[in-house]
Amino acid sequence: MPSRDQAVQVVRTLRAQGHQAYLVGGCVRDLLLGREPADYDVATDATPAQVMQIFPRTWAVGAQFGVVLVPVEESSGGPKPVEVATFRSDGLYADGRHPNEVRYTTRPEEDVQRRDFTINGLLLDPLDHDRVLDFVGGRQDLEAGIVRTIGDPQQRFQEDRLRLLRAVRFAARFGYTIEPGTFAAIRELAPLLDSVSRERIRDELTKMLTEGRARSAFELLDRAGLLHELLPEVERMKGVQQPPEFHPEGDVWIHTLGLLEMLPPGASPTLAWGALLHDVGKPPAFRVAPDRIRFDGHVEVGEAIARDLCRRLRMSNDDTEQILALIANHMRFADAIHMKQSTLRRFMRLPRFAEHLELHRMDCLASHGNLAAWRYVREQYACTPEEQIRPAPLLTGHDLIALGMHPGPAFRDILSAVEDAQLEGRLETKEQALELVRQIPQSRADVG
Repeated sequence: MPSRDQAVQVVRTLRAQGHQAYLVGGCVRDLLLGREPADYDVATDATPAQVMQIFPRTWAVGAQFGVVLVPVEESSGGPKPVEVATFRSDGLYADGRHPNEVRYTTRPEEDVQRRDFTINGLLLDPLDHDRVLDFVGGRQDLEAGIVRTIGDPQQRFQEDRLRLLRAVRFAARFGYTIEPGTFAAIRELAPLLDSVSRERIRDELTKMLTEGRARSAFELLDRAGLLHELLPEVERMKGVQQPPEFHPEGDVWIHTLGLLEMLPPGASPTLAWGALLHDVGKPPAFRVAPDRIRFDGHVEVGEAIARDLCRRLRMSNDDTEQILALIANHMRFADAIHMKQSTLRRFMRLPRFAEHLELHRMDCLASHGNLAAWRYVREQYACTPEEQIRPAPLLTGHDLIALGMHPGPAFRDILSAVEDAQLEGRLETKEQALELVRQIPQSRADVG
């Protein structure tokens, strides 16, 4: 990401060529809030052609919409691009994302009218003591903690329907309220999200889950009617009761919100999605048995539901695999204290096992609060060397063939038995492993 110094360098260069130029958007908002901006954008009256003429190297990634990336060198590394956008006003948005036409302007007060929310519509002059230009009431809304569209909310959301989700994300991230007219438009236009690409929706939801205010974001998604449109599988958790002896906190939805509340800023996206979906199989698996409420098979059901959801949101294969693994294994901790050493070590060799540990910790804290199993597994994981969790095999199929055995289904069982003994510390050498094989009935029966 570009630094402030890089962005100011771009502003200074444009000014030196006789153009207006300011920092704009989210970076101004964050600076006024005392936060470190994730990136810096520049707005100018220079056209894309003029920007590309002024700077020796540019990337015209959005020149048709007035946007050019300007790479700027800095001492700490190679060039980092600063997004430079020409002041403009937009025509109609036929596709719900991009304007059909743009008209360049020299007036910054006209440019900001096309932007999404007042708190994102501020400009800052870094060459004039950080003077702020506010044509939309953004400073007042920042001070009051309000997310409000610039101009007519219906029009703003029709222009780019992802803004329906961005309003919720900004409100959750900053602990703000959504202005009533803006909120009413979100509820009314929620079905329009069906026309937004699944990838953009996935990315926005992932940001909500990983910015440190996931519970607030999902409660607001629910109140705004957006959860119903995007994640009906999650919405079905509401009102699904759980056995109070294990879940005194309440239904599946309340339990899940408890996990979301514990996700810190910068949480792993797969852990965050795992926290959201770990009990997604409970609603369809719910039944009232004579003894208590039960969710038989909810893990397997949840895996199937989550697989479809991940596919729908175009998640990568790696992320999908990890999310499903978190769901598939989250109940195994209940038996961890009684596991054989070989079983426990196979459990701990799951990829990114630290995420499994953290999901279990949150799961316990959001319900019964008993962390005994978590502490046991965490201590075992911390004190067990990697070579004992994933030891090099003492034997292979070639060794079994050398013993005179015929390849077949028994090979896997025999090699698994050898590995069990190795994981439990009963075997250390190849000779010991061969002796064990000779004592296994299947091996003697399989020798021709």
